[in-house]
Amino acid sequence: MSAQRTGDLTIGVIGPHEVVERVMLMGPGSTGPLNARLIAAAYRDEQEATDKVLRLGSAIDAYLFASPVPYEFARKAGVLTMPATYVPLGGASLHEALLRATLDERLDPTKASLDVLSRSDVVEAYSEVDLPVDGIHVHEELTTTAQLTSFHEALWRRKATRMAITCVRGVAERLEAMGVPVTRLRPTNAGVRSALQTAGLLGAHHRLEEAQLGVVVVDVPTLRDSTRRSTPRYWRDELRLALHRLLLQEAHRINATAHPVDDHTFMVTATRGSLVAATEGFRQPPFVDRIKAELGIAIEVGIGMGRTTQDAETHARAALSRAQATRQSFAVDREGRSLVPAQRAPQRQSAEPLRTKGRETLLRLSEKIAEEDGPLVVDAENAGRMLGVTPRTARRLLRTLVEEGLAWPLPPNRTLQPGRPRQLYRLIIEKLDKDKAGK
Repeated sequence: MSAQRTGDLTIGVIGPHEVVERVMLMGPGSTGPLNARLIAAAYRDEQEATDKVLRLGSAIDAYLFASPVPYEFARKAGVLTMPATYVPLGGASLHEALLRATLDERLDPTKASLDVLSRSDVVEAYSEVDLPVDGIHVHEELTTTAQLTSFHEALWRRKATRMAITCVRGVAERLEAMGVPVTRLRPTNAGVRSALQTAGLLGAHHRLEEAQLGVVVVDVPTLRDSTRRSTPRYWRDELRLALHRLLLQEAHRINATAHPVDDHTFMVTATRGSLVAATEGFRQPPFVDRIKAELGIAIEVGIGMGRTTQDAETHARAALSRAQATRQSFAVDREGRSLVPAQRAPQRQSAEPLRTKGRETLLRLSEKIAEEDGPLVVDAENAGRMLGVTPRTARRLLRTLVEEGLAWPLPPNRTLQPGRPRQLYRLIIEKLDKDKAGK
C-alpha cells in the first residue's frame, strides 16, 4: 500500500504578516478536536500568495488563506493541489468595519464603495445593522490593485461616495496616500477560529480520500484476442510471465500489489494517493508507456475506487469497459463517477491500410528468411537489415505486427552485456499460409 503521511495534520497559513501572526498565536488548539501543525507563509502583497503555495509544496494537508483575495489569486493560477479555505471577510468582519466607520465622524458607511465582496453579502450585512444601501457601490470581481484603486477613487472624486471599504491591503495603502477615506476589512478572531476548524476538517477528509482503496485492472488484448490463439501456448505463457514481472516492479514502486486474474487480465491494488502520483492526477493511464517500450504490446486499463477491494475492482472493470467503448475515461471514483477523462485517442482513417502494411512487412520478412534459411525469431536490428531500414523503423514495424497478431513478442533476451536487452519477436508466418488457403 502507498505510504501515507502520519502524525498531526499540517495546515499552511497564507496571508499578511499581522494575520498570520494572529493565527499562529491561536495555536493548534483552535482546530477543534483535530491535532494540527501550523506552518506560516506570510507575504507583503496578496499577489505573492501563488508563490507561497508553491513554496509550501505537498508537505501540507490543507491551505488556510487570510481572506478570499489571496485564495482567488492562487486558485486562478492553478497551483492549489490540496484542499483550501479562507477566512471570510463578510458577515462579522464587515459588521466590525461598519461599526468602526459609524464611530468615526469623518466616515459615512451609507455612502461607500466596497470591493471583492458580493453585493448580496453587503446588502445582508447592512440590513442586519439597519443601514440603508441606496448609497453603496460594490465591485464584486477581484481584479488588479490598480483597477480596484481606480474604482474607489473615481467614485470618491465624483462625490458619489464619502469613503471606501476594501479587502485588499495594497488598495487601502494607495487610497490613503491619495487622501481617500478608507477602511480595510480585517478577519475577526471568531472567523479565524472557524476557518482553522474548516481547514482541519478538509485536511482530515483529504487524508481519508488518499487512503481510499484503488484498483487498476490491466487487460492485454494480445493475450485475450481469440484470433491469436493459433500461436503456441508457451509463447503466451512467456509473455504473461514477463508482463507480470514488469507489473510487480511498477507496483512495488508505488507501494502496491499486483497479481494475475486470468489468462489476459491483471489486477494492481493500491491507494488513491499512490495512484494519483502514478497517473499525474488520473490524467495519464499507468504502466502503458513502459509496457509498450519494453514488451512492444498495448494494454488497456481501468481504475476504480471503493470502500472495499471488491467495490474498487467493480468500478475498475466498469471504467475499463467505458475506456474500451469510448476512449474517453479510464478512472471512476467510489460512486462510479468519472474522474479526469483520458485524452481521446486519434482515430485512424481506416484500419485496412494498417493491416495491409503489416502483412506486406511480414511477407517481405518471410521471403528474406526463406532465402537465408534463417529462424522465425528476429530483433529490430536483424529485421532492419532484411527490410533495408533503420533499427528504429524496424522496431516500429515489429510492434505493428504484434498489434495485428502477426508477430509475438518474446521475453527480453537477458545478457551480461550492458545496455537494454534485445527484444525478440517470433514472426507468425502461418497467418500468411492461412490467407493463401482462404483465397
